[in-house]
Amino acid sequence: MNRKGRLTHISDFLGLRRSTVGMLGMVILVGMGERMAERFLPIYLMALGGGALSIGLLNGLDNLLSALYSFLGGYLSDRLGTKRALLVFNVVAMCGFLTVILIPSWQAVLVGAVLFLSWTAISLPATMSLVAKVLPMNKRTMGVSMHSLVRRIPMALGPVLGGLCIGFWGERDGIRLAFVTAFLFCIVAAVLQQILIEDDPPKKAGDKYAVEPEKNPLKLFRFMSSSLKRLLVSDILVRFCEQIPYAFVVVWCMKTIAAPVTAFQFGILTAIEMITALLIYIPVAYLADRSTKKPFVVTTFVFFTFFPLMLLFCQSFIWLVPAFILRGFKEFGEPTRKALIMDLAPEDCKAGMFGLYYLLRDAVVSLAAFGGAFLWEIGPKTNFLVAFSCGVIGTIVFALWGRDLTES
Repeated sequence: MNRKGRLTHISDFLGLRRSTVGMLGMVILVGMGERMAERFLPIYLMALGGGALSIGLLNGLDNLLSALYSFLGGYLSDRLGTKRALLVFNVVAMCGFLTVILIPSWQAVLVGAVLFLSWTAISLPATMSLVAKVLPMNKRTMGVSMHSLVRRIPMALGPVLGGLCIGFWGERDGIRLAFVTAFLFCIVAAVLQQILIEDDPPKKAGDKYAVEPEKNPLKLFRFMSSSLKRLLVSDILVRFCEQIPYAFVVVWCMKTIAAPVTAFQFGILTAIEMITALLIYIPVAYLADRSTKKPFVVTTFVFFTFFPLMLLFCQSFIWLVPAFILRGFKEFGEPTRKALIMDLAPEDCKAGMFGLYYLLRDAVVSLAAFGGAFLWEIGPKTNFLVAFSCGVIGTIVFALWGRDLTES
């Protein structure tokens, strides 16, 4: 096999097409800038005078807006087409970055967060729809896994670079500089996606087989299958486990434990988490595309569940390393879960149904994110144990009643 043939074989194996390459480039650029600053936002809020409740409000807003933006993103993707929708989403994120750059106050951070924190949520239905359109069903898990894998590159490197910025310029100026970088990367990403992603204009009402995108979530909910509803209920409970302590993980590591870590060390821990995830994506996707998806989803729910419990017993950097390796393993079945959502969604409204799923999930989970602040006020132990209990219940529910596409 010649070189061109080998490259074609590799690209086919990984589910790479011109449009997906453009999408992956966008994910790296926007994600790199975003993660340089976003992971340290709780520390930035504290530096600007915000307290624990402002951190809880930030996390709650992230989940609530993710819910609302997910459905909006799915609707706009079906209405405008993937290429146009992604451009709109990038412009919105840039406005949020500018707000934080120009106004150094914790209130402005919350305002800017309304625009930039949920970039992933609002763009995710469009990217998942793109994967479903470009790739055949037996390559969708691989396509979703490549998206998840590439997304972890900036999630691994971003916090390290952000930690270095804080180390050189302090918590306030360092994070603002990271937001400047995020703004510049977002501009480059917008140009790249417009060059590489092929036009996907929405069908007009007169077109054959055209289906009008549904903007009423209550009407769209009627088309959600019982199997997808079971997955949704379990996912909500497991996300309670993740989001109750989520915003306070960095506070626990840098401020609370017996031997607190530095910002750079926390960046290293995050990189360890992401590298762990990167190593498992492709082999798991290869296996999941050739078997049922449920066992992979159950396994990832188990990893979600045990992270807060393990974190409770980690009091130094050395002990945090295996905890963050465990956290990386929670991505074991995440691409498989997203691919299962796309498999179970109706063919004519996959982006809209994906957005509805996340609207319902994150709207409920936002309550847990808000409640995590109050549980933290009671004590970190209470926060972590309540999260663990939610994960146990969600995992058991899906293990007993969850279904795969072949069982539906």
